[in-house]
Amino acid sequence: MNNKVILLVEDNPDDEALTVRALKKSNIANEVVVAHDGAEALDYLFGEGAHAVRDVTQMPQVVLLDLNLPKLDGLGVLRRIRADPRTRLLPVVILTSSNEEQDRVNGYGLGANSYVRKPVDFDAFVAAAAQLGLYWLVLNEPAPTRV
Repeated sequence: MNNKVILLVEDNPDDEALTVRALKKSNIANEVVVAHDGAEALDYLFGEGAHAVRDVTQMPQVVLLDLNLPKLDGLGVLRRIRADPRTRLLPVVILTSSNEEQDRVNGYGLGANSYVRKPVDFDAFVAAAAQLGLYWLVLNEPAPTRV
């Protein structure tokens, strides 16, 4: 499980720290790469900008994607992920504080694999992180890399 990277796309430093802490507390020792806005997330995934030297054949196991991001919002990121053959099957979990029905409809409509509301309570957040980690890093069988 340790070689599977998690891409966390989160602009709020408090939510970033909380997510990383919750994953560690849940014994998820995977590397967490953090992108602080939508453009940085796409640069990481497609090996552009500051990530131009990254091996783009090694995709994260899962993307945890906030919706409210600077430069390019989460739905814009998801749209680009699903539009590119290299990333169209990449598991994307929307991890957000939004409980707006339209956000859920749009997220699933654009191909999100899951929509998880960030729990306010830390213990509940840890439990949610543990479940996310168990499912996406252990139980889920990823799509073949060549389709």
